[in-house]
Amino acid sequence: MTIRITWKRVVAVLAALFAAGMLFAWSGLFQVAASSGHWKATEWFLHWVMRNSVKTYSYWQTPEDVRDNTGLVSAGGHFKQACASCHGAPGQRPNPVMQRAMPPAPDLAINATQWTDRQLFWILEHGVKYSGMPAWGAAGRPDEVKRMVAFVRRLSTMTPAQYRTLTEAAAGPQVAGLRPGLVESCAGCHGNDGLGRGPDVPVLAGQKAAYLEGALRRYAAGHRASAIMATAAAALSPKEMRLLAGHYAAMPGLRDRALPSTHPLLTAGRRDDQLPACASCHAPGRAYPLIAGQKATYIADRLTNWRGDEKIVDARKPHATMPVIARRIPEAQIDPLAEALAAAR
Repeated sequence: MTIRITWKRVVAVLAALFAAGMLFAWSGLFQVAASSGHWKATEWFLHWVMRNSVKTYSYWQTPEDVRDNTGLVSAGGHFKQACASCHGAPGQRPNPVMQRAMPPAPDLAINATQWTDRQLFWILEHGVKYSGMPAWGAAGRPDEVKRMVAFVRRLSTMTPAQYRTLTEAAAGPQVAGLRPGLVESCAGCHGNDGLGRGPDVPVLAGQKAAYLEGALRRYAAGHRASAIMATAAAALSPKEMRLLAGHYAAMPGLRDRALPSTHPLLTAGRRDDQLPACASCHAPGRAYPLIAGQKATYIADRLTNWRGDEKIVDARKPHATMPVIARRIPEAQIDPLAEALAAAR
């Protein structure tokens, strides 16, 4: 007997298959326990889909320049805080509990060599669904992602001693009222002297205590974008934020003084471009942060990233002033302006 295939029968079969699938899902019989693992075919298929997706989207959604080799200290500090427990680190095995995830986080010293820089950038920025790999912890910070790409790329050849050099500082003074190890954790990036151990790590020494405490609060609340600092600040109590701010503010470093006149934007601004002088806000006695003597690389990096935040258009809103002002600074003047401020230390 020949069964005639018609559209109605095809639709009926598809509807029956859909209903059977939904019934199976509703029954709860589908095994979702991580301990059950995947069938080999399922594991291959999911990984195959993921690799193809990363290749496709990284081709269209990543910039050409996706690696910054100058920020290994801050990237290493973030890796130690947020990544090493799952992926392990040079000389450090991953947390056995985290390895019970399905799928378990791969050894990046091996896995990262299988991806291009642009693919690593995309994975770090966007994460991967159903794998436990989160998206980057702060939107609009491609500079942080670029530094992490460079760090992850080094893992295949990094020794335990090199990892410790990047992520740890020598033992420094303790601060009364703070739990053991907290100051050492901060010093891994900021140094025991508060001057920053890398070109992308800002000088905290001498900065205003109120500004530092406010910055920590904003990082912890997600109101200031930085995956690195949000991770560090999230674990701090209000008292710890206050004590840490006072600790760094008391160190010799930045000073509350007039900005130098070595660059016209510092003291004169550009009226035709509605660009006020830096000194109109960052003058002695004002509530704004101290910038004279800050690292040139850090200043230039922040101005460049603020320029890319085109969603903010109203400079009168809280914390929206700098993105608007940064877009008005001629791009060719960012580095000279940053160097003039750094030279004032």
